[in-house]
Amino acid sequence: MKRDHSALLAELAQAYQQHSPRSAEVNRFAERFLVDGGSHALRLIQPFPPRIVTARGAWVRDEDGHDILDFWQGHLANILGHNPDVITAALADAFGQGYGLQTGFADRLQAEAAEILCSRTGADLVRFTTSGSLATMYACLLSRAHTGRDLVVKVGGGWHGAQPWGLKGVGYHKSNNGGFVHVDTEGLPSALTDDVVITRYNDPQMLKEHFSAFGDRVACFIVEPFIGAGGLIPATREYLRVARELTERYGAVLIFDEVISGFRFRAGNLGALYGVQPDLATFGKIIGGGMPVAAVGGRSDIMNLAGRRGGHKVKFSGGTYSGHPASLLAAKTMLNYLIANEDTVYPRLAELGAGARSIMEAAFASEGILARCTGDGGSELAGSAMAILHFPYRADAVLDRPERVFDPSICDVVLSKKVVELALLLENVHFLEGHGAVTTAHTEQDLQLLAEACQRVARRIRPYL
Repeated sequence: MKRDHSALLAELAQAYQQHSPRSAEVNRFAERFLVDGGSHALRLIQPFPPRIVTARGAWVRDEDGHDILDFWQGHLANILGHNPDVITAALADAFGQGYGLQTGFADRLQAEAAEILCSRTGADLVRFTTSGSLATMYACLLSRAHTGRDLVVKVGGGWHGAQPWGLKGVGYHKSNNGGFVHVDTEGLPSALTDDVVITRYNDPQMLKEHFSAFGDRVACFIVEPFIGAGGLIPATREYLRVARELTERYGAVLIFDEVISGFRFRAGNLGALYGVQPDLATFGKIIGGGMPVAAVGGRSDIMNLAGRRGGHKVKFSGGTYSGHPASLLAAKTMLNYLIANEDTVYPRLAELGAGARSIMEAAFASEGILARCTGDGGSELAGSAMAILHFPYRADAVLDRPERVFDPSICDVVLSKKVVELALLLENVHFLEGHGAVTTAHTEQDLQLLAEACQRVARRIRPYL
């Protein structure tokens, strides 16, 4: 089953042009100097993105003066909302004291932030960099150097950043066997992409088959214990334990990509809630407190390959801005805050997240539209702040892995990713391609506004379905 949403999208685009003329004007200016008008493709929604001038708590304001209730929240990085006082006050004080911009020196902050990260994640050693993409790339390099092997096994639908071993098996292509064997960019040598093996999320049997076939060539298995772009779906306990057993048996490195899940469900790594300790883990987003911070942490024998003890075999230099003073101050401040307030922050996020998912499903159901949210913690986790809105064609659809979430014969993908995104912006609510999360800055009143916005969107699109 496939619906044609072209007429509806055209109507919404026209309404949005009228709704946000100043953002449209800024977009035309931006397109003169920036590729497609910006530096991150995901943000450049059609016909143009809202151009933001201020951001505070649950809300942002655009060039047209609209106050927009935001659930995208800095690519899911802002667990306390936009520009929380606890972070901005620390940064303002540092800048006032003449400290915070790039120095090119080592300092105490790096060590203090690393100590916290190690103590809360079980890592022996940590090294910082500036993006999740770099962190996962370095983790793959370390794994290949440690094992002397070439193959990287990853999950179809898993996004590990724009790095060489992460750009295969991301986008769903119905024509391909399994949907996720496509290389998602030109410019990569086939010799490299041939070294990436795509397995299926939450399918322990397929993982066993892949290790049986390739085990003595596998350098690492990289997986998100809570998959992000692949549908905000938690891994099953069985899947992660099988992954741990297989990587140990075959001498491969187990990497947990916790760029999204780290400090999202507890003041530490998500792997601890599963009782599974990986060899390496990557972190980003929340740990930076709104500043560009990412990290690789793990076993000392692997991490030391980037240092003197390991002969500097892996060139994990991190970049000019790795360990940036303001970024590490924000990181240390955020981590300490989450640890000190763990008993209140995470139950509150779980409560609001459950409310948001229920509200959205109910709002569309009230207009006779079947909607389903992924993003809850399922039976494995105590709760979740996250949500992706889907529109399955059948009420009995099981949305437990990326192949089902993005199969256009199971879910109306265009409706969730394009139509509802734009329709909600007309209601001054932002979910990017259906993705979102609540923060501690969101309130029950905000959720009521979300409910009302979803009901108006449902009434608007119902005649087209």
